[in-house]
Amino acid sequence: MKKRLISAAILAASLVTSANAADYVVDYEGAHAAINFKVKHLGYSWLTGRFNVFDGKFSYDEKNIEASKIVINIDPNSIDSNHAERDKHLRSGDFLNVSKFKTAKFESTKVVDKGNGKLAITGDFTMHGVTKSVVIDAEKIGAGDDPWGGYRAGFSGTTKIAMKDFGLKTDFGDVLLDLHIEGIRQ
Repeated sequence: MKKRLISAAILAASLVTSANAADYVVDYEGAHAAINFKVKHLGYSWLTGRFNVFDGKFSYDEKNIEASKIVINIDPNSIDSNHAERDKHLRSGDFLNVSKFKTAKFESTKVVDKGNGKLAITGDFTMHGVTKSVVIDAEKIGAGDDPWGGYRAGFSGTTKIAMKDFGLKTDFGDVLLDLHIEGIRQ
């Protein structure tokens, strides 16, 4: 009897937690989200760019931030460094090999509330057929009603990955990722 009561209490608590979580879809179509990168070019300057095609979703509960989850899917073929010939090279087997590796993905495994809107989001990042754990230092930018009758929440984050960790043939070192995610509550 006692085990049943404890099980019922745990189930009820999980249902309450789930009821408070809000699910969001990333608003990439309205250009309200961005995945940008920068990498040193020959050690002399910064090469900057972005991925133009991606999607994702996240679940966020202000009262239980640790239960938050995020999944982002990136089309590596959409890499854009503002130079067509360079982008062609970045898509080649020397770098992203987009003919073989058609997607990259980040899926959170842990979210830590660091206070004052700051978060540490740990997750599995898969690129070029290799999965590595990365930590995104994130910040909640804000949340509220939008002019179209919806509700939105926005976050920014940064992380760094080593090209060699993902088996890229050409390695210019670390890539700094700058992420801006705005989601529409479903």
